[in-house]
Amino acid sequence: MEGKKHNRTLYLIVKCEDSVVSRVLVDNGSSANICPLSTLQKMKIGSERIHLNSVYVRGFDGRGKDSVGDIILKLLIGPVEFTMEFQVLEVVVSYNLLLGRPWIHAVKAVSSSLHQMMKFEWDRQEIVVHDDEDLSACNDTIVPFVEAEEDKGP
Repeated sequence: MEGKKHNRTLYLIVKCEDSVVSRVLVDNGSSANICPLSTLQKMKIGSERIHLNSVYVRGFDGRGKDSVGDIILKLLIGPVEFTMEFQVLEVVVSYNLLLGRPWIHAVKAVSSSLHQMMKFEWDRQEIVVHDDEDLSACNDTIVPFVEAEEDKGP
């Protein structure tokens, strides 16, 4: 409606493990895929799946945080399933998952916050995934839906 005058970030809705997750941020400025510990708790994924590591994640503001560890998660984005590693952080953020360059480059995706969509090729087909405002990702009431909390800053 507002055309190119908006300043929205690109959020998707994806299926992660056995949950549908809203507010999945696509961020080509991030050198890591990030999963807040609170998202794992909402999805009822136990901490035994987290592999301890000594990764230190630095934010855009220069401050850093030790990773709780890393976890491998299965994602369904559009019609395609991916298995990706995420750094688990104990942080308060406005997203449930962050897909950074590791995912973007692995899939060779092109994201556009302007057009609120992303494209990638899979099995010789062009896949187009739109922002979470236009999606009703899953109408299956059996699958839990993980929503984001109120916007708590960057």
